Amino acid sequence: MSKITRQGTNKILSSSVEYHNFVYLAGMTANDLSKDIKGQTEEVLAKIDAALEANGTDKTRLLTATIWVKNIAERGAMNEVWTPWLAEGQAPARACVEANMADPRILVEIMVTACR
Repeated sequence: MSKITRQGTNKILSSSVEYHNFVYLAGMTANDLSKDIKGQTEEVLAKIDAALEANGTDKTRLLTATIWVKNIAERGAMNEVWTPWLAEGQAPARACVEANMADPRILVEIMVTACR
């Protein structure tokens, strides 16, 4: 049976799960919820970079991304941060949808899958 490696596990979720060289990250939000959507997106992407590195991979190996924004009208502002963060020619399959967030101050949440 193949090994499943979990990091940051609590009663509700694991912050990451690795299986067969695929790395699944939990949805990530900013810590500083006073920031605008660009600031929150920058913080989330930095957290994703760190989590991918901790799992032996990086954003050049992204396969999928799911992005939830509080207000779809702010999708363009979020993309102003997202697009330059991506490695050239390495964009993942992606969905971006409007969603009610668990905390109304959360403007963006991002979940990715990568390979190692």
